[in-house]
Amino acid sequence: MTLGSLESSSNNSSTFLLSGIPGLEHMHIWISIPLCFIYLVSILGNCTILFIIKTEPSLDEPMYLFLSMLAVTDLGLSLCTLPTVLGIFWIGARDIGHDACFAQLFFIHCLSFLESSVLLSMAFDRFVAICRPLHYASILTNTVIGRIGLASLGRSVALIFPLPFMLKRFPYCGSPVLSHSYCLHQEVMKLACADIKANSVYGMFVTVSTVGIDSLLILFSCALILRTVLSIASRAERFKALNTCVSHICAVLLFYTPVIGLSVIHRFGMQAPHLVQVIMGFVYPLFPPLLNPIVYSVKTKQIRDRVTHAFCC
Repeated sequence: MTLGSLESSSNNSSTFLLSGIPGLEHMHIWISIPLCFIYLVSILGNCTILFIIKTEPSLDEPMYLFLSMLAVTDLGLSLCTLPTVLGIFWIGARDIGHDACFAQLFFIHCLSFLESSVLLSMAFDRFVAICRPLHYASILTNTVIGRIGLASLGRSVALIFPLPFMLKRFPYCGSPVLSHSYCLHQEVMKLACADIKANSVYGMFVTVSTVGIDSLLILFSCALILRTVLSIASRAERFKALNTCVSHICAVLLFYTPVIGLSVIHRFGMQAPHLVQVIMGFVYPLFPPLLNPIVYSVKTKQIRDRVTHAFCC
């Protein structure tokens, strides 16, 4: 086969190549052990949260309904990246077809923006509970919570739905290597042999209209909550009110820190050390689903008691 035909074959390839940790390929099988543990704890932890909320009558409250939405979202995010991540570290399966890649990035981005919406909904829940306690039950009814959930899902799907089709119309040539163990829109589009300005602008619009606006509204709700709490005369009541927000603040930081960090690196920080990109690439899909169940189990008495009772018995 001639060099020209090899290049043509490479340029017309229908697959991308995912990456593990460059330079540590010989250690991949050992690195897979903690990765398997992280996925196992994430899946079991979120399933435990869902089971406890479903079976404990005292947890039939808006706060825990939103928490169950967060657990479902985290569970979905873990399952989206698990096949390709473990495939690379177990058997070195780096190839992924274009259609499979586009499907994966659709679900990853959709679930990520859905999680942002859920965290905003949880911030609204805490705002109403602390700032409008007398109207809490009448504002956050099950019907309203259901509508909030459907609106959040609808927004995420509607904004992400065009992305796979926008990527599918491109020809891909040159190196098909991606930097992560899963597909992301902002990375795949850079492999296209075409003008990607529309994708870049739309991607920025989606990020700003979801993560950007949601994070600002969460900050605003936190400021209103803090103002209300500081006006409470009793020190014990102030501490109790703030303590109900600690878990949510941790969940917000766990989600937005890697999401914003990875987005900044891909758009503006390509000169950052490759190791930083790799680390952020693993923190983004792995740690929020891993740590959210732990945080809520530790900080929420009802969930903590049920988990302790289950393991002690």
